[in-house]
This record gives sequence, structure tokens and C-alpha cells, in this order.
Amino acid sequence: MRKITLILILIFGLHFTNAQESEEDKFDVGLSLNLDAFFGFNPMMTFSYSLSETDAFTAYGIQWGAGTGSGWGQWTEFGIGYNKTVGNFDINPQLGFTMGSLLSSGAAQEGIVGDGIVPNLTIGYDSENFEGEFYFGYYGALSDNTEAGDSTNNYVHYWANLGYKAGSFLSFGGHFEELYLSGGETDGGGSLDRLDGYQWIGPYIQFTKGNAGLRFSFGANLVDDGFAPNDFYKLAFFMNL
Repeated sequence: MRKITLILILIFGLHFTNAQESEEDKFDVGLSLNLDAFFGFNPMMTFSYSLSETDAFTAYGIQWGAGTGSGWGQWTEFGIGYNKTVGNFDINPQLGFTMGSLLSSGAAQEGIVGDGIVPNLTIGYDSENFEGEFYFGYYGALSDNTEAGDSTNNYVHYWANLGYKAGSFLSFGGHFEELYLSGGETDGGGSLDRLDGYQWIGPYIQFTKGNAGLRFSFGANLVDDGFAPNDFYKLAFFMNL
């Protein structure tokens, strides 16, 4: 009887361990430590849970308040979405929300929950020889927390890059990115016109080993009179946990 009991305990333990390992295999977590010439330091964490070989639930969070977003009510973004894998493409629409003051009052008032809404789309491409990514996000005011003379703010932010894998650890390519104020409503009447922020274009170089990597992008700012006049430079450390 004692032997049978030990065997049952062993079988149950192995089953529980295998089930736990199988469940953990469905999770994927990524951490990216980003710094660029406009937003400053803006770390991001991504999460996905596999529903099938081609489908996954996704979530993300960005701490914009670690950079210039500290002046926007410690601007914080959180969102969820769904990823579909089609061949070499990962198509990931997500819906995000911001906490802070940038969208709800143009950073003129205190930070609030529900500052803005961020429908966004990321499309990644990965093959034996090439890599690429396209991102588009609309940052719209979800709340109006303005006082007389203040304005809500809406922004469009997008980028595209494509690169060549020169080896198992090295890839390089080109990057284009744009940010602009698309409008907003002023308390007391009137609305904001479009205002360019930046148009960045230039090359990137990336080094990877296993689940970790480093990417440096740099180049020119094609907008001379925008609200983000710096040259283009961006650095990212990333890893899958």
C-alpha cells in the first residue's frame, strides 16, 4: 500500500509539474529600456498569453513619466490587445489608456485617470534575412480637465523600419518616425491647429544575443520649426524574460 501511495504521489506531482510548465510556456514577457531625443527615458513592458499557434492575448505598459512625461502628470500608458500571426507577420491591434495631464489639459492641470485613449497598431516582420516593424498610434483626449484658456491635446505618432540580418548577432537598416499635434479643443472656444513635432529619418544598428539586444538609431530631423527640434537619436536595451 505504501508503494502504491508513493507511486500515486509521484504521478500526481509529475502531472502537476508538466501542467505548470505547459501553462508557463504560453506566457511571454518582454522588457525594453528606451531613451530618445524627445521623450527621454520611457521603459516599456509587454506581455502575451498564447491562445493558439497563431493567436495571443497581449498587454503593455509604458512609463512615460520617467522622461519628459514627468511634467505631464507622471504620464502613464497601459493597454491590452490581440496578436495574430500570419506567415512572417505579427499583427497586433491594441487599445491603450493614458493617466496624466497631457491630453486632458495640455499638461496645464493635475494628472488624472482617463487622461486619454490610444487605439494603436503594431505590425512586426521577421524572416531569416529581414526584420521590420510598423507602429501607428492615435493619442486622443478622453477627458476634458481644462480651465479657461487651456486646451485638450490630440497626437499622432507612427514609425516604420526595415532591416537586414547580417549575421546571428548583427542587423542594420533604416528608420522613419513622425510625431505631430493633430488638434484639440480650447476651453472658452476655438480649437488647435496641427503642429509638427518631428520627422526623424536615419539608419539603425542592432546587436542581439539570445533573448537580449541593443539597438541604436540616429539621423536627421526633417522638421525645422516643430515643438521637438532635437536631432534624431534613440537607444534601446531589450530582452525577453
